[in-house]
Amino acid sequence: MKKITLFVAAVLVAGSVYCKPVQKEGYKLVNKIHLEGDDKWDYLYSDEMAGLLYVSHGNMVQVVDQVKGVEVGKIAGLNGVHGIAIDKALNKGFITGGKDSSVTIFDTKSLKVITKIKVTGKGPDAILFDPFSKNVFAFNGKSNNATVINAETNAIVATIPFTGNPEFPQSDGKGKVYVNLEDKSSIAVINTTTNMVESVWPVAPGEEPTGLALDNETHRLFSVCKNKLMIIVDAENGKVITTLPTGSKTDGAAFDPTLKCAYSSNGEGTVTVVKEVNKDSFSVLENIVTQKGAKTITVNKLTHHIFLPTAEFEAPSGSEKPKLVPGSFVILDIVPQQ
Repeated sequence: MKKITLFVAAVLVAGSVYCKPVQKEGYKLVNKIHLEGDDKWDYLYSDEMAGLLYVSHGNMVQVVDQVKGVEVGKIAGLNGVHGIAIDKALNKGFITGGKDSSVTIFDTKSLKVITKIKVTGKGPDAILFDPFSKNVFAFNGKSNNATVINAETNAIVATIPFTGNPEFPQSDGKGKVYVNLEDKSSIAVINTTTNMVESVWPVAPGEEPTGLALDNETHRLFSVCKNKLMIIVDAENGKVITTLPTGSKTDGAAFDPTLKCAYSSNGEGTVTVVKEVNKDSFSVLENIVTQKGAKTITVNKLTHHIFLPTAEFEAPSGSEKPKLVPGSFVILDIVPQQ
């Protein structure tokens, strides 16, 4: 009996040494990062190399150390912040100001403002740095166009008109930028060499798409829509590959290229996790319970942490919108279990 027991024990030890660790299903909330301010919020941006998180919040952008979970700086004095984009090579950041139709340009090392420029449209919302053209694209939601800015010189080089209201964009880094047209239920494809729209692809049966994510390896776009659908589109020809259900009040989307997971952040208080099995096969893994109002999202592609801003709300009174509970603004920090 002793020999058999020792043999079995040896096999078990060997198995523990040579078997690769398997990722468990499920995601875990590991931190709530409390930040000052009681204003509205929108996009947030993860700078993986610097370990920083840029959070749009009212009239400022708060900069958070992702590991320590604390604010380490801010860019203040803005006017209705929406989106943040970073050109890491130039150490420059770009922030849209929706209320005064501007883009504020700042130094990412000192967080000091370099300049502020007026865009060629109204209500700039989402913003993107395209590494191929080395231009910044500010998408003007109230005038259905985009202002193209040279990241190095800060000069406006073009204005791109759309047939509808531009929402969130993605760049393939090879000469194309994709952007959801919310009111047209479609995706516009921009040629970043000519600064012209070369295609517009419908996302039916999706309606009113907002967040957009991209897998640049398999050329798959993930467009999340108001009617609780994620539409997966071939980024090379615009063909709809499949559709999957999400939660309600969807706004943001993100993609983790290592885990091959797409995320839909839903304002109802969930995140829908979609697994890319291969370029033509996808499935819903789960709906993570988050917190009501957590509708925008970003992911650190190195650490796989997911970040979502939200706050607590008072009980609604009659037809009035629920009021934010003062001092309750937080960033939810969620990670996949290992």
